[in-house]
Amino acid sequence: MVIKKKKETQVTALTICHQDLETLRSLADAEEKNLASLLLHCVQLTDGVSQIPYVKQIVPLLEKADKNATCDPTIRSCLDILAGIYLSLSLKNPLKKVLASSLNCLPEFFLTEAIQSFTSRLQEELNTTDLYSYRKVIDNISSCLENFKLGITSVNNLLKNVLHFLQKSLIEISEENRKFAGNHIVQTQLMNDLLVGIRVSVLLVQKAPGLQRIHLKISGSPTWQSMCGLLSIFTKFLSDDDLLQTIQSTSGLAVILFIKVMFHPEEKIPDLISSLLLRSVDCTSVPEWFLNSCGSLCCADVSESALLFLCQGTLTMLDWQNGRMGPSGEALLLDTVHVLFTLSSQIKESTLEMFLSRILASWTNSAIHVLESSSPSLKDSLNGNASIVRRLLEYVYTHWEHPLDALRHQTKIIFRNILQMHQLTVGKSGLEGSDLAADRFLFELTESLLHLEWHIKGKYICLGCLVDCIGVEHILALAETIPSQILEVMGDQSLVPYASDLLETMFKNHKSHLKSQSVDSTWIDKWHETWVSPLLYILCEGNLDQKSYVIDYYLPKLLNCNPESLSYMVKVLQTSADAKTGSYNSRGALGAFMACLRTARAHGHLQSATDAWRNLVSSARIKQGLVHQHCQVRIDTLGLLCESNRSTEIVSTEEMQWIQFFVTYNLNSQSPGVRQQICSLLKKLFCRIQESSQVLYKLEQSKSKHEPENELTKQHPSVSLQQYKNFMSSICNSLFEALFPGSSYPTRFSALTILGSIAEVFPVLEGQGETVYQLSHDIDVRRFQTLMECFTSTFETVKNLAFDLLMKLPKPVVQFQDSEKLQGLFQAALALSTSTKPYDCVTASYMMNFLIWQNALPSSLSAYLKAQQVACRDGDKFAAVVERNTLMVIKCLLEHLEEEVCQAENSLLQAAASFPVYGRVHCITRALQRLPLNSLQLVSEWKPVVEKLLSMSYRLSAVVSPVIQSSSPEGLIPMDTDSESASRLQTILNEIQPRDTNDYFNQAKILKDCDSLDLEDLKASVPNIDTSAEIKGKEGKTCDVTAQMVLVCCWRSMKEVALLLGTLCQLLPMQPVPESPDGLLTVEQVKEIGDHFKQHLLQSRHRGAFELAYTGFVKLTEILNRCPNVSLQKLPEQWLWNVLEEIKCSDPSSKLCATRRSAGIPFYIQALLVSEPKKGKMDLLKITMKELISLAGPTDDSQSTVPQVHALNILRALFRDTRLGENIIPYVADGAKAAILGFTSPVWAVRNSSTLLFSTLITRIFGVQRGKDELFKKNTMTGSEFFSRFPELYPFLLKQLEAVANTVDSDIGELNRHPSMFLLLLVLGRLYPSPMDGTFSALSMAPFIPFIMRCGCSPVYRSREMAARALVPFVMIDEIPATIQTLLAKLPNCTDHCFRQNHIHGTLLQVFHLLQAFSDSKYRMNAYFQQELADVAVCTKAKLWLAKRQNPCLVTRAVYIDILFLLTRCLDKPTKGNQPVLDHLGFWEEIRQLISGSELMTGFPYGFRVPGLPQYLQSITKLAIAAVWAVAARAREQILKILHCMDPSEWLPQTECCIQLTPKEFLNWTMDIASNERSEIQSAALRLASKMIAHHMGMRDETRDSVIPKLKQWVQLVVSSCGDHLPTESRLAAAEILTSTTPFFLTNPHPILGLQDTLALWRCVLTLLQSEEQTVRDAATETVTTAMSQENTCQSTEFAFCQVDASIALDLALAVLCDLLQQWDQVASGLPVLLGWLLGEGDDLMVCVESVHQVEEDYLFEKVEVNFWAETLIFVKYLYKHLFRLLSKSSWNRLSPETLCHLQRTTSEQCHLLSQLFRELPPTAEFLKTVDFTRLRIQEERTMACLRLQAFLEGKEGKDTLVLSASDCLAEANQLTLPGTQTAC
Repeated sequence: MVIKKKKETQVTALTICHQDLETLRSLADAEEKNLASLLLHCVQLTDGVSQIPYVKQIVPLLEKADKNATCDPTIRSCLDILAGIYLSLSLKNPLKKVLASSLNCLPEFFLTEAIQSFTSRLQEELNTTDLYSYRKVIDNISSCLENFKLGITSVNNLLKNVLHFLQKSLIEISEENRKFAGNHIVQTQLMNDLLVGIRVSVLLVQKAPGLQRIHLKISGSPTWQSMCGLLSIFTKFLSDDDLLQTIQSTSGLAVILFIKVMFHPEEKIPDLISSLLLRSVDCTSVPEWFLNSCGSLCCADVSESALLFLCQGTLTMLDWQNGRMGPSGEALLLDTVHVLFTLSSQIKESTLEMFLSRILASWTNSAIHVLESSSPSLKDSLNGNASIVRRLLEYVYTHWEHPLDALRHQTKIIFRNILQMHQLTVGKSGLEGSDLAADRFLFELTESLLHLEWHIKGKYICLGCLVDCIGVEHILALAETIPSQILEVMGDQSLVPYASDLLETMFKNHKSHLKSQSVDSTWIDKWHETWVSPLLYILCEGNLDQKSYVIDYYLPKLLNCNPESLSYMVKVLQTSADAKTGSYNSRGALGAFMACLRTARAHGHLQSATDAWRNLVSSARIKQGLVHQHCQVRIDTLGLLCESNRSTEIVSTEEMQWIQFFVTYNLNSQSPGVRQQICSLLKKLFCRIQESSQVLYKLEQSKSKHEPENELTKQHPSVSLQQYKNFMSSICNSLFEALFPGSSYPTRFSALTILGSIAEVFPVLEGQGETVYQLSHDIDVRRFQTLMECFTSTFETVKNLAFDLLMKLPKPVVQFQDSEKLQGLFQAALALSTSTKPYDCVTASYMMNFLIWQNALPSSLSAYLKAQQVACRDGDKFAAVVERNTLMVIKCLLEHLEEEVCQAENSLLQAAASFPVYGRVHCITRALQRLPLNSLQLVSEWKPVVEKLLSMSYRLSAVVSPVIQSSSPEGLIPMDTDSESASRLQTILNEIQPRDTNDYFNQAKILKDCDSLDLEDLKASVPNIDTSAEIKGKEGKTCDVTAQMVLVCCWRSMKEVALLLGTLCQLLPMQPVPESPDGLLTVEQVKEIGDHFKQHLLQSRHRGAFELAYTGFVKLTEILNRCPNVSLQKLPEQWLWNVLEEIKCSDPSSKLCATRRSAGIPFYIQALLVSEPKKGKMDLLKITMKELISLAGPTDDSQSTVPQVHALNILRALFRDTRLGENIIPYVADGAKAAILGFTSPVWAVRNSSTLLFSTLITRIFGVQRGKDELFKKNTMTGSEFFSRFPELYPFLLKQLEAVANTVDSDIGELNRHPSMFLLLLVLGRLYPSPMDGTFSALSMAPFIPFIMRCGCSPVYRSREMAARALVPFVMIDEIPATIQTLLAKLPNCTDHCFRQNHIHGTLLQVFHLLQAFSDSKYRMNAYFQQELADVAVCTKAKLWLAKRQNPCLVTRAVYIDILFLLTRCLDKPTKGNQPVLDHLGFWEEIRQLISGSELMTGFPYGFRVPGLPQYLQSITKLAIAAVWAVAARAREQILKILHCMDPSEWLPQTECCIQLTPKEFLNWTMDIASNERSEIQSAALRLASKMIAHHMGMRDETRDSVIPKLKQWVQLVVSSCGDHLPTESRLAAAEILTSTTPFFLTNPHPILGLQDTLALWRCVLTLLQSEEQTVRDAATETVTTAMSQENTCQSTEFAFCQVDASIALDLALAVLCDLLQQWDQVASGLPVLLGWLLGEGDDLMVCVESVHQVEEDYLFEKVEVNFWAETLIFVKYLYKHLFRLLSKSSWNRLSPETLCHLQRTTSEQCHLLSQLFRELPPTAEFLKTVDFTRLRIQEERTMACLRLQAFLEGKEGKDTLVLSASDCLAEANQLTLPGTQTAC
């Protein structure tokens, strides 16, 4: 809905040479009516768009001319000039097409002259000899052949010349391309020229009439020779792998086309091409010209790519329609697909795979064309049961999960065409009735797809094709619940698009089918039952993700298909909306209702918003939705108000009121997603207001009184416009009020984002029409200062939003007047730029940039600028001012930086403690990044600045690099507590000491607690070990220098230097020669920057340093790869070879880091490779990968361990980098081999790096792990797909697995012989069966099975488990029962004496996982498989001793019991009216005996450390429960009672006889536990005690009275459980307790507790409502909901019995409390307590004093509990509002004079203290002392609220004091104050 300015079309004007211009002038007539005059007028225009009408007038003018005028020299000359104009225009110029279109209508009597002119001009073009002009000529030939009669005729006239030119140009361009090998910029252009030349050659053969029968011409003619020459060139290109694959592909098309045109006889062409594809050409039977031109294609070693592109040419260039090529064509078709199948198993490069998939899809299209009139033999070869179709299906199944979207799309086309091919072979165009069962192929195909898991994306695509083919009725007959099944998986984001598309296909097909079968509208009921009812169930009961995706993807499609379904949905949902209001984790029917309405309105199914509110939903329900406890209900309700399918729909008054209500309570949302949605929806609303206001302005201007739209007939446009202005002003007021002191990050983010949207949607227009609102009109000085204060936020997002908003405001709004204040702000920014807190320098950068861009710098800075007059010159004045200001600031910062670097060179400790220099560099970088450096004016002044920046960067880097490059940068600082340790450290310092004399490296420091020496004393005592690590910081204050402080100073300095250098490389122009006056960066400087990056990336040890250096280095390499300077362009390649050589040589003197995962080395190589142009051949990547793979392999040379480790670490980084995309996939198999083999190395470093590499490869192959389960279904792949993508791994894994298995089941059973077993099993365990398993598969998985089974004998528990998991995908589903029986038969009998428990355990685990997979399959209810499982149960009974005490191993007993449990789950169901199989087999009797003899009945003789005891107890208990439920149906009630929470009235009276405690004593005991035990037990005990108290409160008076003495202690326990510092569990328990006791203690009309205790509990509720944890707030909201729903409180608010959010619950809780105080007649007693809450009593105000006066301690990483959600002033605002309302009522007893006097005295003391503290703050305290300033401002607001209420109590202030505003008197020392905050409701 955003208004977008239409992009103006830019058309280059046509021009002519001077000679032609003079010709036109001489031929133009005086009356300016002839063609020459027209052309003269046209060429004199400078705008191409305005020339178009003149071009269109050419032909009409000629048509008026007399036919005898053909010999008129004027027209002849004009036609000649027109030909020249046409050929001079570029190919993409619209004027060229306009001119061609006009000339196509040229009168016939001018054609001859025109053809002569065009032919002549084209001949001149063909004579060009400039290689770089060939492209223009080729483009002209192309344009002549594109629907241009004159052009085609002219080309045909010059056919011999054109062919010769194309041959010559292609030869010369290819030679030039070879000369520039390595210069990819030039090569890219030349290869593009080659590609265009080939395409034009193909086009010429297809379009030129003279070439259609070339085989009849003399073979020695020039035309024939040129054709042969071109064919030879195309053949050469086809096999040249150095060219782009698009060139090779197009050459393949050209080769087949030229053969088709040149070869004779025509009927033998298919046989010739077939022999070419099969590499079986008989050289004696083909013409000589063919051998000369295509001889290289006749040999046996044709490359795979060449063969592939020949197949493409065959399918594209030959005529397959209606079987015109006869039987030989059918044979060629079959040969082609067999060649493609062969290539499919050989090609692994991603781009070639993409070509192959497209060619296969093209083949299926060609097969369909041939089948329409084919022979029966071809139909037999291509029906559903034929081998070709089976292989096509295997290709689909193998590639339907491929990472490339385009390739997955091709599989869909192939599958759809397979179905169409099958229909053509059986002679059916569709299926009806029972035809599906009759067609075995389609029936089995449908069943196999339905039996697949729903996590397979290809299943959805193929089912969609099947629906189109056979209709959805057949699928619903096989799977009636398929709509619900698909909706169930829509909680997975990756599957949602596929699932929704399939559902759409299905319900559309179903609707069409039902409508065709029904004569009336009764069909809709069945359709609703099938598709709408499951949807409504998900909307009401599904999980959050499910609902969200169903609403976003499925619901709109359903409504678009059948809009009438909306009324059905509304009817169903309205009936249940009251009953199912939802909660914090459930939307309920109300949420579903709002979602349906929102979707309907957004898609235009609600015609009028006003009618919708009146007819469908009430205002109360809208407000409930806007503050609902569930975030998505709030979003959907807001979306209902904001979204509309018409961007000009008027926003009604009710909508504006509801939006204002929403904004009041929803800005402070913790969820980033919710915040983004709120801001986005409100922006849509503002766009509606803006666009509809334009309509209203037009109506107002036209003074129209009649308007058909409903909204406009109700009131005059001016009234609506005024409402818009008032609404927008009110919204902005609310948003600015939300930026109060102490407001949370979410609130500030939301408010600033929405304000930014307002400024964007309602721009400042200067004389360009009217706008309904301008934000600048509502900005005053105070609000401007509020935005400036946002720079001090610790969140950079808030700083950025505030900066952007300020930049959008017009200059007068933000104009500074006070020069002294300017100086103060700039000085504050300078001070912040050296703060030890990292976020302060970010604040400084924003402040400086703002001052720069607003031209508000102090006048003192002008001294830094020499040529001030340049900035004032005409032109782009604003850019000049910005440049001048930026230069001044950078020079100022550079001056300070130079001083501080000098000091840092003397003492790094002092720098870290007092002036970390990274802040200065950060500010410089930020200033440069915002400067438009492409058009600098002060070049002479920038040059020395750039040089100085580079110099300072290198110096700073040299200072900090010793720390960053040390072997242990994190703990390098030499600090200890005794001289002995310090002396030992001296040796270490000497070893790591770099080149400098830095004090930091000259001595060890001793950390003392009491005294500290001055810096000068420290320097003087260099020889002395006994010195202090305390340093004098800023302002002479003492601060401890910690290791973190030094390290942060160093790595952040390195980071900022890297980003600065990267910025300089990326933004500053590079001069090709050093003498160029306009360049700012020389070639040598760029090389120096590159060397600097190289040094630090290869030698730094600290991750923060080299990761951020990598960011800057990537910018440099990207610039170098695009640089026209060849020497710079070659630098990345040179650096890469150098570092690879250094890695390979493993020189002991090398400084490369072999630890820390090779530190920055992988980043260095990664940066060099990712910046390589992706459109090229990626040669650097290919060569590097080959080198690294060879280095990563195992070696016997112990000296080469370091290169191997480096190679493994670098490979890991490259495989992780997503920017390399599919280009890295061909090396995955080799990488996996290296990782698995490296895991067997005796060197730990190699094994460690191999493990990391293997983990990365698993992620790269199977995707990122998104589920909790280790083998999450989405992170798996079919075996056929895996081995198809990585065929080299098939023999490798098989061989490795065999070696592992041979070792595992040997008699020795060595533990560490083959550590790679785990890696092998981890890969194999992630595979699953393919739909084609058992039918056709070239890479059978059967050989793996025996080896995996043998791995189950491993002595390692985890390996046995992995072997069991890995076995499952290798066994076909129908073979699982037989395999299980085989495994069970291997188990020993109870009479055997020699057996190994490891072997038993491995076998049992395999049985368990196979049985589990079988039980999860779709075959479980099949009668045949039930019988198979019964046979398994019989085998299991035979080995039942393994589950009993006869088996001493608890581990194996546990697994066997798990197997029994699985069997009970699968078989305990009747079949065909018979009793369950288990009863028939007597299985339950065996299980009962097993349980009765188990330790559950006899007790546990084991200790808890016995191996397998936890597993055994869990398994036997699970089986026992199953037995109880199966055998003793009566026991179910008892079990449920035990499992559910019991009523205290049932068990409390029994405590005395059971545990010898009376109910009162039991309560005391529980309270003691709650008082003394640890937090987990405290929470449980307090819950129980609260339940008992609630129980006693509901009893008779005597029982209640016995508990009352304990209530005081109980209240204290509840209060002590609500602190923010406590665990979440404690606060959740408190919230639940308060909810359960609300009717007794919080809202009781007759309070049981005293007022103080009751208010203390209410204070707990308010505290919990402001908790940072969402779960705690939601639990506390339940308390408020309960409180509002009582009989005596339900009238207090309008939200009784509603589920509301914590934000409004805080407001509602205070409303209820004030109402209760009035009900209890306790206003006078409660008021002092509530005023204490308002004032903040209990908070130590002296903290403020101490924070100002105490010595500042610089702890860099403070770990303090901070609540980032709670907003103190929001609580103050609500409390003030409700207290004022309460006091405004007359029915309460006034305060006593003593109480009132006490309140006045307390408030007065607070005012005095605040005034004193404000005066002690510095002038710019809001920036320099932000924390103290904010704390004082909050306390100021609280104090002012109390003052107002006291004034009201004294009768001094009226009702107009409802606004809570800041105090002017208290903040005299500070000019930045907060605007007032209005009431919430």
